[in-house]
Amino acid sequence: MEIWRKLPCLKSDLQLLFTLTGGQCFRWKKTGKNEWTGVFSSRIWILSQDDTHLLYKVILRETTDPVASPKQRRKGNARKRVVSKLLENEGEDYTSEKDPRNMQEKCDSNSYLNKSVDDEELLKKYLRLDEPLQDLYELWSKKDLHFKQAAVKFQGLRILAQDPTENLFSFICSSNNNISRISSMVEKLCTLYGTRIATVDNITYFDFPHVSALTDPSVEQSLREAGFGYRAKFIHKSACQIIKEGGVTWLQKLQTLPYEEAKTELMKLPGIGAKVADCICLMSLGHLDAIPVDTHIYQVAAQRYLPHLKNYKSVTNKVYNEIGEYFRDLYEKYAGWAHTIIFCADLKMFQEDASANTKVKGKSIKVGTKRKRPS
Repeated sequence: MEIWRKLPCLKSDLQLLFTLTGGQCFRWKKTGKNEWTGVFSSRIWILSQDDTHLLYKVILRETTDPVASPKQRRKGNARKRVVSKLLENEGEDYTSEKDPRNMQEKCDSNSYLNKSVDDEELLKKYLRLDEPLQDLYELWSKKDLHFKQAAVKFQGLRILAQDPTENLFSFICSSNNNISRISSMVEKLCTLYGTRIATVDNITYFDFPHVSALTDPSVEQSLREAGFGYRAKFIHKSACQIIKEGGVTWLQKLQTLPYEEAKTELMKLPGIGAKVADCICLMSLGHLDAIPVDTHIYQVAAQRYLPHLKNYKSVTNKVYNEIGEYFRDLYEKYAGWAHTIIFCADLKMFQEDASANTKVKGKSIKVGTKRKRPS
């Protein structure tokens, strides 16, 4: 039985609800009162918190139980059962050196969070706990009254430092999709092509697949049968192109490039436009000045910051770039982080958790209220 470990962390420095379920990552599920379970760095993590501490449990990969290979899990009825439910693995162990998952193991982006690293350090890095968030909130609040209002109820929202491979393919799945369905697709990718970690409370958890596992010619058809639609082609072709460019080494290189260059490189991949590229830059490549702009952020910008944008009926390239530059000029350091807080504060899914009315300096302020679409 895993025991809870404690890490000093005030709630004002980290709010798990907003951080884990606001659309950055799609592998976290609420599994109890004030408890979330997710996967990163080949581990299953169970997180909770009180007013002064972050609580966590870590479950490592099981090495004694049989592990079905992705190839075996995709065959016939076994594949269908795994897709429909997170069932326990079937089949024999598959440890061939020819398995692309093993060939890619040493250069996969998960390797930077390897098993020799202390769990606490992994968690700190993933949650960016070394960043002085309250100082950043104070800086952004001075620059923007709207941010100051949102910050009253949306303290502690952090940008995760995610694995680039998982983040990239997750956001290819995000096209014309909602958080629930994206989460479902990401789990299907993991059960079909990832490596089994362990079974907890009758749910089997898998690593996100290595890039090479998504290059097999059968991938596109298998994903179409699993309900990915046109995204299946983008996933397969992007995986093949990434391997051609150098695999995960290429993704890691994007972390060292200037933001605009990294974004341009990402947009050469099938299924990745400006918004998805900006999501990847912000959430896994360390480019915290990236500003993903969707119709939701367009509406926020038009209503509160750039009223002349109401004259546009869609988010053109010109509008997209104007919104991004405006927020970068406004927030300066870590503009994408501040923008994410504004985005989450306006999401309907969080309205029950962050009450609609609060007070700032004696004035009644509405946080995240529903707004009419701009004409």
